[in-house]
Amino acid sequence: MHVIGFDNKKYLSLQSEKIEERVKAFGDKLYLEFGGKLFDDYHASRVLPGFEPDSKINMLLKLKDIAEILVVISANDIIKNKYRNDLGITYDADVLRLIDVFKSKGLYVGSVVMTMYQPQPAVDAFIKRLQNLGIAVYKHYAIDGYPSDVAKIVSQDGYGKNEYVPTSRRIVVVTAPGPGSGKMATCLSQLYHENLRGVKAGYAKFETFPVWNLPLSHPVNLAYEAATADLNDVNMIDPYHMEHYQTLAVNYNRDVEIFPVVSAMLESILGYSPYKSPTDMGVNMAGFCIVNDDACKQASKDEIIRRYYAALCDARKGRLQKEVVSKIELLMRKSGVDETHRKTVAPALAKAEETGLPAVAIELSDGRIVTGKTSDLLGSSAAALLNALKTLGGIDDGIELISPTIIEPIQRLKVNHMGSANPRLHTDEILMALAICAVTDPMAKRALAQLDKLKNGEIHSTVILSHVDEKTFKTLGMHVTCEPQRQTTCCYNP
Repeated sequence: MHVIGFDNKKYLSLQSEKIEERVKAFGDKLYLEFGGKLFDDYHASRVLPGFEPDSKINMLLKLKDIAEILVVISANDIIKNKYRNDLGITYDADVLRLIDVFKSKGLYVGSVVMTMYQPQPAVDAFIKRLQNLGIAVYKHYAIDGYPSDVAKIVSQDGYGKNEYVPTSRRIVVVTAPGPGSGKMATCLSQLYHENLRGVKAGYAKFETFPVWNLPLSHPVNLAYEAATADLNDVNMIDPYHMEHYQTLAVNYNRDVEIFPVVSAMLESILGYSPYKSPTDMGVNMAGFCIVNDDACKQASKDEIIRRYYAALCDARKGRLQKEVVSKIELLMRKSGVDETHRKTVAPALAKAEETGLPAVAIELSDGRIVTGKTSDLLGSSAAALLNALKTLGGIDDGIELISPTIIEPIQRLKVNHMGSANPRLHTDEILMALAICAVTDPMAKRALAQLDKLKNGEIHSTVILSHVDEKTFKTLGMHVTCEPQRQTTCCYNP
């Protein structure tokens, strides 16, 4: 059963108040570094059930009259053609996507900062593309001795070389397609330039995880470690916070390691450092909005197992080092769970052993489990999806929702005209066929009406799902894991 563990309404209110409070503490302007995803934060919604994926952007909408967005991208990431695994697009393409989403929500996007700028054809072409779209672009450069040589960094030979980014709102939200883009350096560079202009500006961080006022070994924080295992992030007690306040607070290694340097930079720029610890820099209020700790613990344990299977599959595809899998295994043991705690694994494996072909199991939000097997007409994902809709709609298993006379012409179209070697229908194709049948068939109409009930369902496949099937399930709000096995021996598996 899906149990709410997080008060999202309270979160929106508290978070907005905290940010406004931080703005007032500095005077004229606050540069707010946003870590993680500003929208579609599905990790947070999984480990904090009740957290809405678009909570952060909705919180910003409460402040939209005094806030603007500054998007940061590193030239190095463009040169390396770095891409987001979750979206399958490059970082430069994601900058354009982010701008479109922000604007569609009514948020003001001021400009883009190109960090670590160096003249390269791909970099200059992207800058030109942004400018042609009417987006202002500013260049920031690599600084010799960064981040240890504070005297040089905070000088005309350091931040002074960077182009100043004009901003017009009291809150400047600095975000990026991913980590390592240079968000913090951009904020500090802007503080340097604002200070030269007599503007009282400050800096703060907004990162949901780790949750600073939860225990170090709380499953919510362990799930964050699992999610960032490939980045070598490690949660730890903030030693500076403990020394100054004699209070436990959780942070992570990168912020703790860089804090003395950041503090020295702030002191050099502002004349004082407003923070006594890296935790002080944050404005995260998520820990105060947990209303059912047991629900969040269980949800986080489930997420750690999902991260484990995702790492296994990525390692199988050659996208991840096996050491990352070992790290997540340790986190599973620390949380007191293993693969057997995922209820869909055993039924899926049993069905695959019974049929000798790939199989899928789905745990519905009410706890019932249905399975799907591979047949001549349907892949196991499509079969499981139809069986789940039948179960939810109280439709007898023997009833055909989609006649073979409907499926077979689609198969011929796929193979004879669309270049597909696999005639079996994928989940998106079966849903389209079901929607067509629902026009004249009451049972198909009833099944289609159950789609919203699939949200928060759990899925396990005995083979790595195709991109199409995985995307369909995620679009329906379901949580997917797979055994690290390919369905075919082909080298290219889209």
